[in-house]
Amino acid sequence: MHIKSAWAINAAVRRHRDLLLLSLIRSRAHWHKITDMTSTLPKLYFLHGNSYPAGTYSAFFAALSAHYDVDAAEMLGHNPAYPVKNGWAALVRESIADLERRYQREPVIVVGHSLGGMLSLMIAKKRPELVRCVVMLDSPVVAGWRAFLWRAVQAAGLGARFSPGRLSRRRRNLWPSAQAAYEHFAAKPMFAAWPPQVLRDYLEYGLEPHEKGVTLRFRREVETAIYNSLPHHMGRLVKARFPVPIGFIKGSDSQECRQAGMAATHTLVGDNFIEIAGTHLYPLESPAVAAAATHTMIVRLLAESGPHG
Repeated sequence: MHIKSAWAINAAVRRHRDLLLLSLIRSRAHWHKITDMTSTLPKLYFLHGNSYPAGTYSAFFAALSAHYDVDAAEMLGHNPAYPVKNGWAALVRESIADLERRYQREPVIVVGHSLGGMLSLMIAKKRPELVRCVVMLDSPVVAGWRAFLWRAVQAAGLGARFSPGRLSRRRRNLWPSAQAAYEHFAAKPMFAAWPPQVLRDYLEYGLEPHEKGVTLRFRREVETAIYNSLPHHMGRLVKARFPVPIGFIKGSDSQECRQAGMAATHTLVGDNFIEIAGTHLYPLESPAVAAAATHTMIVRLLAESGPHG
């Protein structure tokens, strides 16, 4: 009898915890900016990494909000008006349209992580009048022989075999409950390295109810398409003098930077380069440290551009 009672209590606790997670998922499906509409802080627009909705970065945004009026692209690649295709031209157009809608063509600081950093560079090159400066967070510029090889792979129709998309297309995307999803991710070393609140943010903003439980909001088909269509023309974009100040912050243990090579990135940013501890996902592993480094870089870049930059 005591064993059954204890089991019933534990089951009730699990159900309550799961209902709480589900209510958070429903109420926090879309990230809302932290600062109010009357803020006089410098405006900062953020573009997220592939598969991570903006709300995943809430702790990073909170740390930045002491200095900036932070807003963000919610979830790139899911608007059918901007389908994901080779070179990400539609994603660039989607981001520019969002910038114009939010800021009425007022130039703002643009910060991007991974996918978002590459898009930030492409946006600034195409529409420099919208951008005060760019900070790329672990978004290395692929150029030279690596870009040539990737172009050949794509031309041969083999992109899906050699990009990270070969893994993301098989990624698990359905769980019987929010708690099951939490246990799944918490058991993985990559997610275990995140502060607990960041993992909770990822689940609360990254999951949505499904008839069989919960599923990923960021569709794995979109994630895979983004990987498979990685641009091979970035080297051409950075050959000439870049039209706005641009900086790069690298994770010391970033496998992505090692694979991509850093020569083109160093040529692009010059001395505007910072390395901090962490992997490619350091904005999620150490959001306060990442925010401090980002602020340091922005101050440096805006000083470069002058008082009206």
